[in-house]
Amino acid sequence: MLRRLSIVACLWLALLPRHGLAAETPAAEGVTLRIATFNAMLNRPIAGALIGDLADPGNAQLAAVAEIIQRVRPHILLLNEFDYDEGHRAIDLFREKWLAVPHNGAKPIHYPYVYLAPVNTGVPTGYDLDHDGRNDGAADAQGYGTFPGQYGMVLLSQLPIDTAAVRTFRLFLWKDMPGALLPDDPATEAPADWYGPEVLAILRLSSKSHWDIPIRIGDDVIHILASHPTPPAFDGREDRNGRRNHDEIRFWADYVDPARSGYIRDDAGHTGGLAAGARFVILGDLNADPADGSNVEGTIQQLLGHPLIDASVVPKGAGGYEQARLQDGVNRRHKTPPETDTADFKDKGRFAVGNLRLDYVLPSKAGWTPLSGGVFWPATKDPLFRLVGTYPYVSSDHRLVWMDLKLSKD
Repeated sequence: MLRRLSIVACLWLALLPRHGLAAETPAAEGVTLRIATFNAMLNRPIAGALIGDLADPGNAQLAAVAEIIQRVRPHILLLNEFDYDEGHRAIDLFREKWLAVPHNGAKPIHYPYVYLAPVNTGVPTGYDLDHDGRNDGAADAQGYGTFPGQYGMVLLSQLPIDTAAVRTFRLFLWKDMPGALLPDDPATEAPADWYGPEVLAILRLSSKSHWDIPIRIGDDVIHILASHPTPPAFDGREDRNGRRNHDEIRFWADYVDPARSGYIRDDAGHTGGLAAGARFVILGDLNADPADGSNVEGTIQQLLGHPLIDASVVPKGAGGYEQARLQDGVNRRHKTPPETDTADFKDKGRFAVGNLRLDYVLPSKAGWTPLSGGVFWPATKDPLFRLVGTYPYVSSDHRLVWMDLKLSKD
């Protein structure tokens, strides 16, 4: 199969647009892809503000984010916290004015294929979801946000996206997941009653969305499973965000297993999940650390311990290890190895959570051989440390996470 795939890849490469892309695309021998996720923190408090920043050639954050991507050079990249606009103006500007422009000696990088779509953040529900006496706050939206599309996401690819075959699950209702961990109001005796029946009738599972994006290389298909679950914080004893985070992650655990995915319905009305033996990669800021933070117990283990997912290669970065010791505080009590951390948060005082492993590239066991991975978190003596820094962050409070995956026999 690999020999056949290599021949197809050679023919496919010859047909690529001439944007310097041939140098970016995996060579026919080996067919190895670098796949990455990056919560780039390109969200803004007002709709349209990101577009304004993207038009400013002197924006330091955007320059740092673009250079990080140019240094790592993934073939496929999911950006979390990239504000959505219906005209796709923001992502077009980012590709043309930032990624296609060299930064500090880093070569331009081109992504001719893009997928983005509306998300649930900032979409009003009309209900008081956080029980604060109002029904029009950011926490009362389908996903936390002050305007529709805030904290959105976008997939960039150097390989063709089968747009017609994309499945989205933005409208899937939380209550329709069997055994959903619906939050309980601790002030009452009734179970799972934080949300009344009228709320559950419209409340969606995804705080942003869940996307199954098929990418083609020759006759083969790679399913990119992209999401950005809500953080398990900013709530109370009812743990509404922690429980939602658990079930947003559980969605993928069920989706990749034909024996568990029958209840799932996409936004077009089609049911079920991936076929047995499908090649996939789960990508995103999943907001769940294996041992630290405030997640519901066992949340990320739903994926890390899944029989169809290969979690054997754990991306690491020298800066995570170093910063956990320099920043100290709550990091001292953490159990997750600090070199695997992907996010740099408050370390001391009230609400301190420290540095956590939250961002993941998780391939299927079928169809891949994981080769290596990394977290773009240079140590302080590394010349590229200037691209991440410490608070206030140069680029983002998250780090780009990548993995090199070799296509293998099924």
